[in-house]
This record gives sequence, structure tokens and C-alpha cells, in this order.
Amino acid sequence: MAEYTALGKQPEVLFWVGCAGSFDDRAKKITKAFVKLLHQAKVEFAVLGTEESCTGDPAKRAGNEFLFQMQAVTNIEVLNAYEVKKIVTACPHCFNTLKNEYPSLGGDFQVMHHTQFLKSLLDEGRLSIEGGQFKGKRITFHDPCYLGRANDVYEAPRDLIKKLDAELVEMKNCRKKGLCCGAGGAQMFKDAEQGNKEINIERTEQAMEIKPDIIAAGCPFCNTMMTDGVKNKAEGQIEVMDVAELIANAKDL
Repeated sequence: MAEYTALGKQPEVLFWVGCAGSFDDRAKKITKAFVKLLHQAKVEFAVLGTEESCTGDPAKRAGNEFLFQMQAVTNIEVLNAYEVKKIVTACPHCFNTLKNEYPSLGGDFQVMHHTQFLKSLLDEGRLSIEGGQFKGKRITFHDPCYLGRANDVYEAPRDLIKKLDAELVEMKNCRKKGLCCGAGGAQMFKDAEQGNKEINIERTEQAMEIKPDIIAAGCPFCNTMMTDGVKNKAEGQIEVMDVAELIANAKDL
């Protein structure tokens, strides 16, 4: 973003990478897949790089409102200084926080989840999607809480999966009745509480009931939890992939 500003230019969109997409080795693959698609669609985009900090979502959900506001205000100052208007992110937690929590602190931006943005590129004819290696595969989409129930985004990821000529199969808990992967609300960063089953195991079992080849996710946290569930219950039988990875990898073979 600093380089764009130095040239007196403004990118079409700011890609908010997020902590997972920046630091988690698995989530970095999602970041790369999405960037590959942005290049294919000839989207002029920028990132904040080292100027990007955590949105504050985990702090807020864990109850530390003070830390959240410190992180949020710092980010808002950076974004406003660059006159950012449109943000796209592959993390529903960042998406929800930037979209719904930042306006009251002075950060008004048009915020899109990467599946929404990819759908808009598809609708505008800037991106083409081919079935390739996923043609005819049974794919189920796990609704991330902060994308689905919190923001009513259900169709964009599903529309993209259908474009792969894949068979979209639904779990018994989907859309508005979707089941959390177990990582939201800062649960990702704490030990499990007493109980007889982890939530991600329950969710993986729901997926296994419909015998998918692939569990599609739209969130790096969900991706981690579902991958752990598959390792526990069905290692080698089911793949867990982000929607962006499915599209980017469809025609690689």
C-alpha cells in the first residue's frame, strides 16, 4: 500500500491477509491461492504488509475490550491514512470485525469475504472457473459462523463450488443451522473444557455421514479444525480445502 501511495495510485481493493493467512503454514496456501486468482482476474490489489495488525477479534471475543479497541483504532488510523475504501479478506473473523465492529470506531469501509469477491469477478466475466480435477467430486461446504449466521453469506461459496461441475452435498447442519467448527470466540487459543467429545469431531462426523470427497471451507480457523477432525476420524479419505484453493487448483492438473 505504501508503494501504491508513493506512486500516487489507489488499488482497486486492499487484501487484508489476517494473522492466519500471514503466519499459519496451512493458511498461507489459501493466501497464495487467492492471490493467484486475483492475478488471473487482473485485479490491482495491495496489502498493508508490516503495517497490518490483528483486527482484535480474538481479544474482543475473549473479553478484552480494551485490547480490542487499541488494536482496532491503530488499524483504522492506518487504513484511513491510505484512504482505503474497499477491503477483501479470506478470514470471516476479520471480515465480520472490519465490517461490523470498526464503523463505530471511525472505520467505514466496504468489506467483502473472498468468496463474495470471487463471485463478483465471475459475474463480471473477469474470472473463469473450470471443473478440472474436481469435476463430479462430492463436495460439502462447512458454513463458518461469522460468514453464515453472523452475516447471512451462504450462497456465494456454494455458487463457486457448483461452477467446478462438482456435486454439492449438504450436511444435516448447514446454512442457518450450521454447526461451529469449535474455534470461534477465541476457543482456538485455549484448552478444551470438560466434555466427552470435541466440537470439531462432531462436525467431522456430520460430514462423514454424507461421504464427501472434499470438505470445502471459507475460513482458516474452520480449515484447521476440520483438518484435525479428519486426521482423527478419516485420514486419507477426505480432503479439506478452502474455496479459493479449489478454484485455483482446478486446472493445475
